[in-house]
Amino acid sequence: MRARTAPVEARRAEGPLPARRAGPAEAAAPSARGAPRRPRGPAVPRGSARERRTVSARGGGRPRSPSRPPEAGGFTRMKAAVIPEVNAPWEIREVATPRPGPGQVLLKVHACGLCHNDLWTAQGVFPFPSCDPAITGHEAAGEVVEVGPGTTSRQVGDRVGTTWVQATCGRCSSCRGNPPLTGSSGMTCAAPVMTGLNVQGGHAEYLCVAAASTVLLPDGLDYVTAAPVLCAGYTAWSALRASEPQPHERIAVLGIGGLGHMALQYARASGFETVALTRSPDKHALAAKLGADLVVRDGEELREAGGADVVLVTGTSYEAATDALRGLRVGGRVVLATIDPVGSFRIGPNAPTFWARGQRVLGASHDGLGYLTEALDLVARGEVTPMTEVFPMERITDAVDKAARGEVRFRAVVTY
Repeated sequence: MRARTAPVEARRAEGPLPARRAGPAEAAAPSARGAPRRPRGPAVPRGSARERRTVSARGGGRPRSPSRPPEAGGFTRMKAAVIPEVNAPWEIREVATPRPGPGQVLLKVHACGLCHNDLWTAQGVFPFPSCDPAITGHEAAGEVVEVGPGTTSRQVGDRVGTTWVQATCGRCSSCRGNPPLTGSSGMTCAAPVMTGLNVQGGHAEYLCVAAASTVLLPDGLDYVTAAPVLCAGYTAWSALRASEPQPHERIAVLGIGGLGHMALQYARASGFETVALTRSPDKHALAAKLGADLVVRDGEELREAGGADVVLVTGTSYEAATDALRGLRVGGRVVLATIDPVGSFRIGPNAPTFWARGQRVLGASHDGLGYLTEALDLVARGEVTPMTEVFPMERITDAVDKAARGEVRFRAVVTY
């Protein structure tokens, strides 16, 4: 087993992972009332970079929203990747540029990750988008170019990332307890606002989203690197946090793919001993490079190697997840972080052992914007590196086809 660096050992000694951090708070701009008058200089175009610099230099406030997206040159049309119908090739079309309503912001999308859920949506495995035109994509990173009425937490020029769930209804039985904005609250709400499902997604030049569902990107983190963290990295980190690992515990990651390659790095960056479970021989060396202390093939090999306290299921095979139970230690937790569209997770003949050994099965999704901020910060510090393959907008069909064949290592990102 490789020796750990001093910073990692120091983190292990501190105890379990830190508590959840609160999401961004709405804050009013400071008032300039009472300030001495200054001679008025030449007019500055509204929404321009010069105006943003001027406002910042004056010590607060935010530019008034331009009447049209400045980055679009005032045009009301944009290019977007549209899915004409189920199982049809994606098409680049010119569509209307959305406008922000109350509490919303308009983003100039610079990069949007291609999530496997996008593929399942286009294939009809998930409900086809009800928005018209059908534009999917929920890993969008970009710049705020316009803010809607009443929006105070975001301003023109902010670099932000978006999330899958924009809002919940606040009235159904699932929402009456006022849960935080998470993947779980979105999936259980009777009428959620879901990016790329019932409202336009991020595979377009511009995107309107609820300001409250965005997070500020860390300084120095580029859009392409940030994009896959907004769903895949967010999910992987939330799954690790949901397992509530203790400093002495061993973390196993099942499936070294789009989520798993980041989950392995997140566990390693947090100071845990890590094991990679993969049936792909070509991924053994890669898993070790990503931080795995040990690489095993299946649950039996995991058991023979001493087992694991936590198994993060990041692949789409629940059959493999069931097999991994053989290597789960007493009091261990299996965290299902992905969906198997055809199979079921079964405890089956392991039930008596599972019960007697005090083991648990948990589900984990996007568990709060504070977790997303933590996931992004670890990437910005260089402790986690998403492996991406970049495609320009004009080649999005190539990205979709390659991802569907499982040939992308490991996250396809489309630039706009």
